[in-house]
Amino acid sequence: MAKFYLTTAIDYVNSRPHLGTAYEKIAADVIARYKRLCGVETRFMMGNDEHSQNVYAKARELGVEPLAFCDEMETVFREVWGRLDISFDDFIRTTEPRHRAGVTALVSRLIESGDVYEGFYEGWYCVSCEAFKQEKDLVDGACPVHQRPPQWIREKNHFFRLSSYRQRLLDHYAAHPEALEPEIRRNEILRLLEAGLEDISMSRTGQAWGIPVPSDPDSVVYVWMDALINYASGVGYGTDEALFDTWWPADLHVIGKDITRFHCVVWPAMLMSAGIPLPRQVFGHGWVHWQGQKMSKSLGTVVDPLEAAERLGPDPLRLYLAKEIAFGQDGDFTWDRFEDRYNVDLANNFGNLVSRIAAMADRYRQGRLVAPALPAGPLAETAARAVADYRQAMDRFALHQGVAAAFRIVDAANEYITSVEPWVVARDPDRAAELDRHLFDVSEAVRTAAVLLAPVMPRSCTEVLERIGAPAAAGALRLDRDGVWQAPPGAERRLVKAPPLWPRLTPSAREEKATPSARMEKVAPSARKEQTAMNEAATTEAQQPNPERARISIDEFARVELRVGRVVAADAVPKSRKLLRLDVEDGAGVRQIIAGLAKSHQPEALVGRRVVFIANLKPARLAGLESNGMVLAASGADGAPVLLTVDLPDQVPPGSEIS
Repeated sequence: MAKFYLTTAIDYVNSRPHLGTAYEKIAADVIARYKRLCGVETRFMMGNDEHSQNVYAKARELGVEPLAFCDEMETVFREVWGRLDISFDDFIRTTEPRHRAGVTALVSRLIESGDVYEGFYEGWYCVSCEAFKQEKDLVDGACPVHQRPPQWIREKNHFFRLSSYRQRLLDHYAAHPEALEPEIRRNEILRLLEAGLEDISMSRTGQAWGIPVPSDPDSVVYVWMDALINYASGVGYGTDEALFDTWWPADLHVIGKDITRFHCVVWPAMLMSAGIPLPRQVFGHGWVHWQGQKMSKSLGTVVDPLEAAERLGPDPLRLYLAKEIAFGQDGDFTWDRFEDRYNVDLANNFGNLVSRIAAMADRYRQGRLVAPALPAGPLAETAARAVADYRQAMDRFALHQGVAAAFRIVDAANEYITSVEPWVVARDPDRAAELDRHLFDVSEAVRTAAVLLAPVMPRSCTEVLERIGAPAAAGALRLDRDGVWQAPPGAERRLVKAPPLWPRLTPSAREEKATPSARMEKVAPSARKEQTAMNEAATTEAQQPNPERARISIDEFARVELRVGRVVAADAVPKSRKLLRLDVEDGAGVRQIIAGLAKSHQPEALVGRRVVFIANLKPARLAGLESNGMVLAASGADGAPVLLTVDLPDQVPPGSEIS
């Protein structure tokens, strides 16, 4: 069986993980779960970097021993990763005996190779980075990452002859360009190598918190060199030769773009010096930004990943980070954007699709679907293309494109329901086999999408597969078997009608879930009553025929903003025979519109339709629900409303302005 050894950067434990840290772990976990989905034996390792002077200082500040503090923080980190469903196979700490043995063994090899010598180091040192900085790397005298001035230090050190590996590293990347991705990171490292390398300090003196240099017990191994060796010590280097031979070299190091120099220059040079094979690939991902800045503990620009997971669930958070941030590029996180995507992607799209097919199966076939002896519909071909695109994207770690391929199946299934109108087919007994084909194909599309999304949303997709009548734990799925269209004649599945997987977030629900700092400002009750009265009056006036009504000027008409929207969900308003509640995608998000269409339109028939709506109408409350806009309808011959729709929907995406 093929093997895949995957690691992430290990984390300083001087404070809790933030969302930027969690992004790296979630992305790596998606990769690990994808490899397992492909039937590849996978070893996924994470861990904690505990020999940092920042960690030592934090422990002293709290009045506890450093190791006791690290023990407590291991529990904290493991709790966060557990809540986010990070499926690591091994968790290493740099204070463990196996790591100490690995560091001692590898540093001894560097010394034996003649690549270590003693000298004095004098220069700038960033305490937060725990790294030495050259003058040219500073921005206005400060570290560009942590925006703080570094300290000038001078001390006796052991040096590693990094400069002697410049050409070998250039040759390696010329022969193996795939060894460093994405391309922008590789180009940065090549420019660095072409400019020349300097020898680096590999020890610190006067410190007891660390692993002693084998040849000098009064010095400890520099924290970065110590930390890098975890990738080898975690698979037995220095302690278990058979384990090391099984898993080394690492197939992929997933790390942040700010530490590529250590992983793509220092680490491979160390391995070359020690005569150890180099990792096959390093991927330097981008940063998650908050309010325009990189998330950073020292800068105070952090979001707690548990807060995000508790607000909407771990799977919606995992989906947001995998889908909305192109892997390798920087991305943004805001509460509003997170909640908007939850509504669009999950509540109104995937979740609504699961609910629709379960409801139709229950209504027309008592929940039991049997594939008829009719050819599969167009969804089968759509799914096959999506699976192929998904595999190609995931194999090159384009996670966002892989997720997008899976959602193409979801989108196609929703559009298919709108086009074939199963509720119309169900009225004709002679079309029973056709209805069976429609329903089974939609259920199969949902099943296939859930298989593809299982690495991203493992809990949710397990639940989807249960509801769709194809139960399987996410870890038991195999892409070659389960990613194939499975609808032979006579195939049977029983669907389960259940409450929504992802309930829609209404404005009031969003406010309830928000933290105080993220809550929307409330409108004063008096102002709300006044606005409601104005809108009700305007609605009443608009409903009264008045051929003598005064004409308006072009300037007045220009104030009305007409746009195209796509109905992504629709349902009846409780206790109202006239009103429907519509979720309308408007190009920037999803808005709720209450429309008087119930007498002439079934809710399920509206989903997927392109409508025309007034986008800048002030909010109004109808039947206790807030309506943000008005869809346009004409009065039919019998007085019932007839919805105005777009003739060529493919040419006018949601949000298109009508001029």
